Amino acid sequence: MQTKPVLSRDDTIRIVQAAREEAIRNGWAVCIAVVDDGGHPLALERLDGCAPIGAYIATEKARTAALGRRETRVYEEMINAGRTAFLSAPTIAGMLEGGIPLIVDGHVIGAVGVSGVKPDQDAQVARIGSDTVQSLRKVFQ
Repeated sequence: MQTKPVLSRDDTIRIVQAAREEAIRNGWAVCIAVVDDGGHPLALERLDGCAPIGAYIATEKARTAALGRRETRVYEEMINAGRTAFLSAPTIAGMLEGGIPLIVDGHVIGAVGVSGVKPDQDAQVARIGSDTVQSLRKVFQ
């Protein structure tokens, strides 16, 4: 039987906190979602001023990154390059930049999704959250 790392409650809190700090530092009103490897929500935070739809979009970006095992930017680029048939892919709805998988020892353990500002800014906030996983690993090794 194989084993793999999983996100703890404390890990999830630290990921959201790091992403929130990046958003606040830049004055961005965003929503931040963290999901497990199956795309199930673990945390959701909508900063003041973020449109309510951001909660849905951030969650779907995170879910898509977790289930697809890649950044959601890849799907957006694929569709923009003309592969529109991919829009019919089942289960994934957040095919916009801003979803980043959380990878530890080659295993996807979840994902972060961010929505509320420009796509590259959403991705920047999500990446800070994602990078937190690597720094957490160093603390516990």
